[in-house]
Amino acid sequence: MRTTVPEQDGEPPHRRADARRNRERILAAALEELTHSPAVALSVIAKKAGVGQGTLYRNFPDREALILEVYRFEVQQVYEAARRLLATRPPERALREWLDRLARYAAAKAGLADAMREATRAPATPARWGHAPITDAIELLLEANEKAGAIRPGVTPDDFLLAIAGLWHIGARPDAEERVGRLFDLVTDGLRAGAPGRRGGTG
Repeated sequence: MRTTVPEQDGEPPHRRADARRNRERILAAALEELTHSPAVALSVIAKKAGVGQGTLYRNFPDREALILEVYRFEVQQVYEAARRLLATRPPERALREWLDRLARYAAAKAGLADAMREATRAPATPARWGHAPITDAIELLLEANEKAGAIRPGVTPDDFLLAIAGLWHIGARPDAEERVGRLFDLVTDGLRAGAPGRRGGTG
């Protein structure tokens, strides 16, 4: 899945770029505001994004369209983070830093759940909204780490998602960050056990 901005044939490149930036600003502002308050007015989101309400409605004709695109946009950013990290970090470090990014995504998803239920009047579950970009990111990271000998061979994205399933249940507890850190340390320690690149399968 890719988040793209529709482009009109014949539009000057600078206008297309401006439209893309406006859309991205709206999505970023909506994510922040909806996380804090599912009932936030669209006018507040437009003001935070620095655009007029007309620009907001040209991009998103109604509240439901905006909320659904915010979720898709955030999921896509999680995937893009995996690509960027693998381009700039050793695979093992990229995986651990990506898990921190995933934790921030999980917090955002929890904050958006009420807004999505309000918009669609249906349960906002991970399965309903789709996790294909997250699964793709996990696959990229696991493949890179397996090639580097940093994790045990044969771990699948499904295995990984099951291992970190507790993330979705931690919620906004006072000790959430500490609990998430412990969970991810346990998961990454488990992945390293039996890795061919580690003496005796530990490290």
